[in-house]
Amino acid sequence: MSASSLERLRSAIRDVPDFPQPGIIFKDITPVLADAELLRLAIDGMAEVVAGQRVDKIVGIDARGFIFGSMLAQKLGTGFIPARKKGKLPWKTRGLDYALEYGTNSIEMHEDAITPGEHVLLADDLLATGGTAGAALQLMEMAQAKIVGAVFFIELGFLGGRDKVSSFGPVHSLLTF
Repeated sequence: MSASSLERLRSAIRDVPDFPQPGIIFKDITPVLADAELLRLAIDGMAEVVAGQRVDKIVGIDARGFIFGSMLAQKLGTGFIPARKKGKLPWKTRGLDYALEYGTNSIEMHEDAITPGEHVLLADDLLATGGTAGAALQLMEMAQAKIVGAVFFIELGFLGGRDKVSSFGPVHSLLTF
């Protein structure tokens, strides 16, 4: 992806101070989502990093990961698997609890979503601390996927999430803050 395209994407992301709590500067991607050309650039950039690799399915994390993951799956001509919060999927699930900065959360996927040996990529909007992405990657591993890696639209590098997910395979981020 060209430097000018990356700069266009970066400049469209707005900082929202004190959201969702005081002291946090939230990276708001909704201007990118609202602009068809910018959204196309984001998906094209994410697709570039896995070009030439076998990808049978893409896992997207609830909720914005559904946007990026499903669009990337469509672009690559592959299936999409939602990784959702506990209790949101209608079929038999495999779940995992994981630690957050203050407490725990749970993530689930359908038990039959991944056939052992399928080449599966994780796609999400944001890599922050790596807790949710790490849990999704663990679920993919438990399903005996061949993990292609993980691709994120944005990475907050100062939070160290890459360290929690890099053991599963290559980690790519379009933009790093």
